[in-house]
Amino acid sequence: MKIEFHTFTLPNGLRVIHKEVPRSASHVALVVNAGSRDELSDEAGVAHFIEHCLFKGTEKRKTFHILNRLERVGGELNAYTTKEETWISASFLERELSRAIELISDIAFKSTFPEKEIAKERDVILDEIASIKDNPSDVIFDDFEEKLFGIHPLGRTILGTADSVKALSRKDIKGFVERNYRPEEMVFASVGSTPFKKFKKICEKYLGEFKGLSGKVQRVAPEPVALFNERIEQDTH
Repeated sequence: MKIEFHTFTLPNGLRVIHKEVPRSASHVALVVNAGSRDELSDEAGVAHFIEHCLFKGTEKRKTFHILNRLERVGGELNAYTTKEETWISASFLERELSRAIELISDIAFKSTFPEKEIAKERDVILDEIASIKDNPSDVIFDDFEEKLFGIHPLGRTILGTADSVKALSRKDIKGFVERNYRPEEMVFASVGSTPFKKFKKICEKYLGEFKGLSGKVQRVAPEPVALFNERIEQDTH
């Protein structure tokens, strides 16, 4: 009987799942169990800010080298943030699997968050915050969740506010990463034609060297909210 999904856990606690499919293109993603709900009260927007800054420099790469690493072989690198997770993903030709895994491990565990790049990305995010206000169909979900979850972090927007983003520092960014970017709080997923044994060796080489931390990331559940019924009139199309 053919195994549909291969799974294993590295010694540092990072869980891995691989599905073998007969295709020339492969896809991988590192899922970090950390999103905007894990932010402290004075760091709204930091999880999303980190997603932007992950591509801005590591201990051995500058921005150009990170972006060029997969693009030069026809691959693609991307990331996004939700309220509960951060994803770093890549798509590429199967033969570039080692290149992709090494790059993602470098980004996730060895990013340096240069001050100059933080300043650039701050402006980009402030533009995002301003532009989303022009899309009522998006804003309505933020308004609804603010009502639903109240002062709990789940009630805040993923982007944060203009004031909170302006106040975020490199220290805040590094603090969030140190608390949450832990191997035992991650899952690495892959779909491609690489045989499982070869895939496992590559993961052990590039993802197994990072140490896990003692303790567990604690999440607080939101308190029940009273029923509400609200209608907002807006002069939009």
